[in-house]
Amino acid sequence: MTTPRIRVPSSVKAGEAFEIRTLIDHPMETGLRHQTGQAVARRMITRFEAQADGEVLFTADLRNGTSANPYIGFFARLVRTTTITFLWREEDGREYRATQRVTVT
Repeated sequence: MTTPRIRVPSSVKAGEAFEIRTLIDHPMETGLRHQTGQAVARRMITRFEAQADGEVLFTADLRNGTSANPYIGFFARLVRTTTITFLWREEDGREYRATQRVTVT
């Protein structure tokens, strides 16, 4: 099972930069590895996106060199209380979502 984990402060000061950290349990199989004589099926997350009330905060395109269980950290600034949506997209169309509410004071 693919499980996203997110660390976001529950409240921040308006306009102040804060750190967001994400980690998703995912094998990130390239299709190049063999197990018992058979190729392991390709299964890759190719895109990560974070949105604040529909506005893009951060995006990343992931490639073959990305390790299993990819960790992504970035900084953001908010001016109003918002819900941040995190989206990981596999190349076959599967998506994993998580949300976190952040209160701005």
